Amino acid sequence: MRGWSFPVGRFFGVEVRIHAFFLLLLVVAIGFGSVAGAVGGRTVTLWFLLFFAVVVRQSAQALAAIWFDLDLRGILLLPTGGLMTYATPEATKRAAEPAIERRMALVGPLTSIGFGLFLAAVVLTAAPGINLLEKPWIAPAHLLRAMVWLNLLLGILNLLPVFPLDGAHLFRRAVAGTAAEGKGEPEATGSAAGFGGGPSHWIALALVIAGLLLGNMWLTIMGAFVLLGAQMERRSAITGNDSSDPVLMRDVMLTQFSTLSASDTLEDALQRAIHTLQDVFPVVRGGNLVGAVSRQNIVEALATSGNSYVQGVMTRSLQTVLPDDSLVKTLPRIRGAQGEHLVPVMEGERIVGIITPQNLSQSMDLLIQSRRLRRTEDE
Repeated sequence: MRGWSFPVGRFFGVEVRIHAFFLLLLVVAIGFGSVAGAVGGRTVTLWFLLFFAVVVRQSAQALAAIWFDLDLRGILLLPTGGLMTYATPEATKRAAEPAIERRMALVGPLTSIGFGLFLAAVVLTAAPGINLLEKPWIAPAHLLRAMVWLNLLLGILNLLPVFPLDGAHLFRRAVAGTAAEGKGEPEATGSAAGFGGGPSHWIALALVIAGLLLGNMWLTIMGAFVLLGAQMERRSAITGNDSSDPVLMRDVMLTQFSTLSASDTLEDALQRAIHTLQDVFPVVRGGNLVGAVSRQNIVEALATSGNSYVQGVMTRSLQTVLPDDSLVKTLPRIRGAQGEHLVPVMEGERIVGIITPQNLSQSMDLLIQSRRLRRTEDE
């Protein structure tokens, strides 16, 4: 939550932070406005109108959290809405209960749409000559119209079934079931891609294209921030921010893997590598882990020095972890790991799994999907 963000204050014990991309949005908006010939002050005012719309919806969600006895720790403001974290594992677990999750998810979009309609009524009453349906809906030259449509767009955007937008929490079961059904798989298998990177990318791309076709810079930018929010939620899961359900090494390690013997020839090792998707192999001698070697090193050694033994090209420096080690504490070691980016997971002297940067990303995507689907099964 703290990465790329800065605090704006603490209100009733809740830390409120703004993501740096909010400021980036201001810079981009000023740039677009200058190209379009808009006055700089109006562009900044338009940015403040979006910021105010986000504050209104997040204030409503914070009040809803208090209503449901959810002890808030912090709120991170994004151009697409916000992310909330809770002060205790009990509050985090309670917020994930299907009934509360759906009600909390409804608050944000309903607040934005309701506030937008309220502003529309005020504008039409105070200035009946303004045509709120005339395009462009959001532009520095028409701030009153933009004020209405920013709230409406924010509410409609958050109904999209993409994490971490509210619509994904609202329609979790329906979307997950559709994704699994489309693959011909049971809903609870955890293999559906309903909430992975794929749908988020496609919907975000659709928003960007729609914005370009309609000449709506703000719609294009919103599409970009859908991707940002999805990545932030995924990173939150990877780094273990959900203290009620931490990620352990055993949760993401590969348990089906091939090993090589230190006495294997490089030609034998290459033949083994041909028949597996594994890029890095643990090297053992008599059942003991002694090193690691990559497919690329095997090929390069054969090309430059000819056939020899695996022990001559393997990396001997390895950092090992335990199955019950926390991923958030081990992640820095994985990122800086030696040994061809292989981290063996050990139980005593026995290797029970491996972690590589390549498999970690894919395993985390599937683990996140599996946990979301499992929560829907508990409903």
